[in-house]
Amino acid sequence: MRTVLFVDDEPSIRNAIERMYLERDDVRCLFAASGQEGLDILAKEDVWVVVSDYLMPGMRGIEFLSKVRGVRPDTVRIMMTAYADLTIAIDAINKSEAYRFVTKPWNNKELMDTVDEALMRYQLIQSLATEDETVYFTLAQTVELKDPYTKGHCDRVAQYAVALAKAAGLSDEIVTDIKHGSWLHDCGKIGVPEGVLNFPGRLSEEDLETVQQHPRWGSDVARQARMSETVINIILYHHERVDGKGYPSGLVNGNIPIEARIVAIADVFDALYSDRPYRKAYDFDRVIEIMGEMTESHFDLQLMELFRPIAEGVRDNG
Repeated sequence: MRTVLFVDDEPSIRNAIERMYLERDDVRCLFAASGQEGLDILAKEDVWVVVSDYLMPGMRGIEFLSKVRGVRPDTVRIMMTAYADLTIAIDAINKSEAYRFVTKPWNNKELMDTVDEALMRYQLIQSLATEDETVYFTLAQTVELKDPYTKGHCDRVAQYAVALAKAAGLSDEIVTDIKHGSWLHDCGKIGVPEGVLNFPGRLSEEDLETVQQHPRWGSDVARQARMSETVINIILYHHERVDGKGYPSGLVNGNIPIEARIVAIADVFDALYSDRPYRKAYDFDRVIEIMGEMTESHFDLQLMELFRPIAEGVRDNG
């Protein structure tokens, strides 16, 4: 059961949170009045997310979350405080690796959304840590459920990327990792609201920034699940461009790992060759024309030359 532990020394705060979750039957809420009581609960219960107050008598929130990190490293940690300042936030991140920082008084919807995102993060980490290929593919399909226009996208990207990796002469081990990374390249979109993913027009600056966080979010989860560096690189860097104008890091040319350069080509090809919320799929010749125009700014030229016959095979078989 998806379980959240709220730790706060004020009964009124615990009661307010309990009332907030009364109509939620998909989340089990536990409560503690102190850090020590919270640790006692963690010793007995399978807790996915901990939300802790900062200023508590005895053990303060940062010390408590640091102890949580030691005994339950996979449990997602959130700091909540009325005393919000930069020093507290930095301490929470550095000492306890807090995932989020929430200020009091809170907005009920925003708090619930933050906790729900933390629950998704925990579930994703546990799934990725299984090292089960079937689980990876199922997760890719779960991401696609949030956006009906991407149905089958991750599997097609994997097929194209694997073919390109083989054409580039990469080892069997790397090719397998590229398949897994291709399935999971958009796993960070689990944390992006469906209304943003499915918006049928130009996104606002704020929504665009939200979408552009998905590589970091997904790669953080993959790293915590101890996935291979190849898979992490694909998730993190598949939106980089060779001219340095991609995101999230603005890497240039050869600084972009080859596995990410491969998946970037496969990803864009499938995006252009498929229907999207804002347009119909382009025909094959137009796709190749567009990608040719993009090569100087977006893609590795040598990989694009290797990809052309692969793309033609997709057209001929399709």
